[in-house]
Amino acid sequence: MTTLLRLLLGAGPLLSQLFLSPVHGSDNATLPLVMWHGMGDSCCNPLSMGSIKKMIEEAVPGIDVLSLMIGKTVIQDTENGFFMDVNEQVSMVCSQLAQDPKLKDGYNAMGFSQGGQFLRAVAQRCPSPPMKTLISVGGQQQGVYGLPRCPGESSHICDWIRKELNSGAYTDIVQKHLVQAQYWHDPLNDDLYKKHSLFLADINQERVVNETYKKNLQLLDKFVMVKFLQDSVVDPVDTEVNTGHIVTIS
Repeated sequence: MTTLLRLLLGAGPLLSQLFLSPVHGSDNATLPLVMWHGMGDSCCNPLSMGSIKKMIEEAVPGIDVLSLMIGKTVIQDTENGFFMDVNEQVSMVCSQLAQDPKLKDGYNAMGFSQGGQFLRAVAQRCPSPPMKTLISVGGQQQGVYGLPRCPGESSHICDWIRKELNSGAYTDIVQKHLVQAQYWHDPLNDDLYKKHSLFLADINQERVVNETYKKNLQLLDKFVMVKFLQDSVVDPVDTEVNTGHIVTIS
């Protein structure tokens, strides 16, 4: 059992209260749950997302849980978490959710690691169908400036990612072809970040204020950010709860 799953099992009652309230739609049916996995994972890994999906289905009888697959296969899903333009991924998910009749009355969402900020982009850009509650579990809402321990089965991919990020995270080719570069936030080169970040600087409104993003985010009933106190994957860890530049819900 993965560390993430153990943490969720321990926090089960709290998380259930957060994302399952309001659990019912207008017709008193249980709202579906949409999940987006993190870096190095996939929609259906039986040791992570598959187990979480099963746990939730057992805890909430009758709930529909959609664990997003970005691509046509599990392998593509994992690879796209490293190499597919984030804005394109968000557009694909928005289209998928809009075409799913089970979601027409709304849904709750839970994103893990980078899936947390990706689902926030969905909330800001695609208000239909309506997202009711968003839980970001270890999501890097303010970006990262280090990957001390990259998850996944292939360590050489992680080593290559670190090399590319350190040498030129804001070059056009790295921004367009490396997911983690699109939420790389260099505090020592803030102007460079704001100018060239293809994803994070936009959803955090650090170039211009997008009133539509603000309005759509305020439609959420709840936005909960969960921080891992001993996270060894991202740096700085406070990015998981820091809302310094994010439009907050009043």
